[in-house]
Order: sequence, then C-alpha cells, then structure tokens
Amino acid sequence: MSSTASGGGMPPLMNKTMKFVLRSPLHGIISSYILLITFTGRKSGKTYTTPVSYYRADDQVAIFTHANWWKNIHGDTPITLRIRGRDYRVIAEAVAEDKSAIAEVLAEHLTKSHFDAKFYNVTYDEQGNPKPEEVEKAVETVVMIRAQLN
Repeated sequence: MSSTASGGGMPPLMNKTMKFVLRSPLHGIISSYILLITFTGRKSGKTYTTPVSYYRADDQVAIFTHANWWKNIHGDTPITLRIRGRDYRVIAEAVAEDKSAIAEVLAEHLTKSHFDAKFYNVTYDEQGNPKPEEVEKAVETVVMIRAQLN
C-alpha cells in the first residue's frame, strides 16, 4: 500500500481504529489483508506499530511501503507481525534495490488484492492481471519487507 495506506500517512484515528480491531476478537473482518507490524526505531529506540497490507504465500510474508519506516528494518532486527490474531516474532529483510524481485511479488499481491492497485497506480489487463509496465513503474518508489514465519 502507499504511505497513506501503510501507516505512513494514514489519519491517526484510522490508524488507531485499525490497531484496535486487529488486536480484538473482531480482527477477522480485516486481518486477511491487513496486519500489524511492530518494530523498534533505530535512532529513537521507541516501539512503533503500524497497520499494513500484506501478501502471504505459505510461510513467506511480504509487505510493501512507500513510507520511510522501512529503514528501521534490517537483517538482524527482530520484529513482530500480528497476522490473523496471532503474533509472529521474526527477522525481516528490507528489499529496496532489487526492483525485479519487488515487481514479481507485488504483481502476485495485486493479482489477489485488486483493492491495493490504486495505491500503486496499477490497472489490469483483460485477463485480470496487473499491467507489467505499471508494476515496473510502481516499484521505482516501493520497498518490500520480507519475512519467513516460523
């Protein structure tokens, strides 16, 4: 999702509401496509939690963002992902430079989540697939966070 949809520019009330719902027994209404990511700020040492859309294939999770919070995610830092009411403590990897890897997973995500396409200015072809040239353009400003669930 864009910084607006991934917590970076989300209105504070919406952010609080999403966090509340995702931590409650009602999480099922949105937890199939929104998770909570909790991480520690590199400089501040503060703990941050933000709702983000995600793509899951088996035990692999990918999160896409335009917001700068991703810079707090590096290979040796544990984070927590709250997915469908369950917390996973994982080591995540930020992928910023490998645009072809980002484009491949983003296209898979957008194939399943047409709602998110608007955040990337991506439209679909006649077969319902994201247009590759638009995905390629989108990933110029997108970072992917990857994590393996236990």
